[in-house]
Amino acid sequence: MNSYSDDHLMVADADRAAAIRERMPSSESLDDTAEIFGLLSDPGRLRMLVSLLDGELCVSDLAAVTGHSESAVSHALRLLRAHRVVSVRRSGRLAYYRLEDPHVRMLLDLALAHTEHAQPVHVECERGR
Repeated sequence: MNSYSDDHLMVADADRAAAIRERMPSSESLDDTAEIFGLLSDPGRLRMLVSLLDGELCVSDLAAVTGHSESAVSHALRLLRAHRVVSVRRSGRLAYYRLEDPHVRMLLDLALAHTEHAQPVHVECERGR
């Protein structure tokens, strides 16, 4: 184990820390990823995305499924579309939304699977249960 110290930090394994730092995604990439998680952190938007796991839906159907107004659904879909979480297909006057790609589906599937089996460890995590 290779260790060193600078003015503020003791590093136990400098080689490993340096290797991880080299593999770290760019700040821009991390910012974009944080924005995606921010979009997913809203229960209403998350409900819409979970609804789209079964396939594409139009705005009125998403509103009916989620219990939100069509206006609120349209606004949320604009945000999700701008961040490439959902995509749209137009058919006449209707717009049908679907998950953008398999990565979004995988992210939702993993998050849902995690919450189904995870037990909160900290008191602040039990707030919503």
